[in-house]
Amino acid sequence: MSDAATARRRARGGGGAARRAERTAVRIETAKYIERNIPNFEVLSEEALEIIETNAETVLEEIGVNFVENPAALERWRQAGATVVGERVHIPRGLARKLCSTAPSRFTQHARNPEKSVEIGGRNLVLAPVYGPPFVLDLNGVRRYATMEDFNSFVKLGYMSKWLHHSGGTVCEPTDVPVSKRHLDMLYSHMSLSDKPFMGSVTEPSRALDSINMAKVLFGDDFVENNTVMTSLININSPLTFDSIMMGALEHFAEHNQAAIISPFIVGGAMAPVSVVGTLTQVLAEVMAGVAYSQMIRPGAPVIFGAFVTSIDMNSGAPTFGTPEAAQITAGAGQLARRMGLPYRSAGSFNGSKLPDAQAAYETANSLNSGLLSGVNFMLHSCGWLEGGLVASFEKFVMDADQLGILHKFAQGVPYDENAQAMDAIREVGPGGHYLGCAHTQANFKSGFWRTDLLDYKPYETWADEGSRDTRQLANMRVQKLLNDYQQPPLDPAIDEALKEYVAKRKEELPDSFT
Repeated sequence: MSDAATARRRARGGGGAARRAERTAVRIETAKYIERNIPNFEVLSEEALEIIETNAETVLEEIGVNFVENPAALERWRQAGATVVGERVHIPRGLARKLCSTAPSRFTQHARNPEKSVEIGGRNLVLAPVYGPPFVLDLNGVRRYATMEDFNSFVKLGYMSKWLHHSGGTVCEPTDVPVSKRHLDMLYSHMSLSDKPFMGSVTEPSRALDSINMAKVLFGDDFVENNTVMTSLININSPLTFDSIMMGALEHFAEHNQAAIISPFIVGGAMAPVSVVGTLTQVLAEVMAGVAYSQMIRPGAPVIFGAFVTSIDMNSGAPTFGTPEAAQITAGAGQLARRMGLPYRSAGSFNGSKLPDAQAAYETANSLNSGLLSGVNFMLHSCGWLEGGLVASFEKFVMDADQLGILHKFAQGVPYDENAQAMDAIREVGPGGHYLGCAHTQANFKSGFWRTDLLDYKPYETWADEGSRDTRQLANMRVQKLLNDYQQPPLDPAIDEALKEYVAKRKEELPDSFT
């Protein structure tokens, strides 16, 4: 063989090696938050919306809402013009909506990596993982109480997941750490193991303050006071009750310009009426009261109109997910949120299944798609949810995270520029040909179709030779690969040390408590 031929062969081999190295190299990518180029699905007519808004004002005025064990809140309402009887607040028609008018229609949540900051509101959609499960379904298929090690693994998976924009909050409850102290470890995990935006603690007002103080260590005092660096989940005890723990956390976050999701916890037929319009009336009344209260603390504090929606199985009493009624409420609440000029939180990877199986997939797909089409701006629980929110599943996490890529692609809408019209390709191929080798296909095949990083599309024979693996097995392998490939994002050593010192100091001050 001539020297020239040998050189050409080596060049070809080197190119192949380079391509193989490129395919196998660890790449940590985060897609930008979704910017919708599709219309919102609107399920309610103008007449229906006006009826709901009128009825919600009637609920606030005639029935009222409870602010329990919170004398300061009652006094704020009294000074604002509401009638307070015991712990019941009767809000005159129009007052809550007037107070809500100072809340911003959109805001930036800053990440410690500025490239991963997110815009919440407008036509944007920010995706965040599961929140709150006390149990995990581990890679051995065992359902057990969650640990701090599990929590760290979920934060790493969230950081490594391309289509997730947000690190979330309590991705699982680490029950091996005292309740009084675990928020410190969870916050440090989000701050150190990821550089995506994260959520603050709300389980007790002092823990909200710890969240703010740790954020100030990470971002600087002035930056936190003048910018939003955390989102928090403030649940309303539906029906129509605002407890002192959640409101105490809201007071701290609002005072320091940090965002709060004001979210009724709706189980239709149990904590709200069985009808869609009745449920939306209660949701709107509760959200207006909560948002109004946040603006009494600090006008202009960022808030999100929340609607966690599920119904109840009247035979078993268990919550149900992915139902048509939930989709109708999700869409209707989106219309109400837009009429108030507020960012909107709803939907997620909701399902009632005990395993990442077909039921989980059907119900999750219904909920994710309804959220995208309903104009949701912040989607908590977008991946990892099982068993009605009792379980965070590692396999389900990566299955959902992969499918979130479809939301990104669908939200882009349908382009119709010269390249998309593909007239040159149609002319080139003509009758009876195929498009596999034409110039337009060669130029566009890498970006023309969304591609999964998880699902199997191989021929049957190849699939059988590789062990006939189902989706759950593929997900198990992907979890292990992502955790093995994980690379911690750099954090200034001085900031890291200051965070560790804060955590250690607070742990010394706090008693151990597991309740």
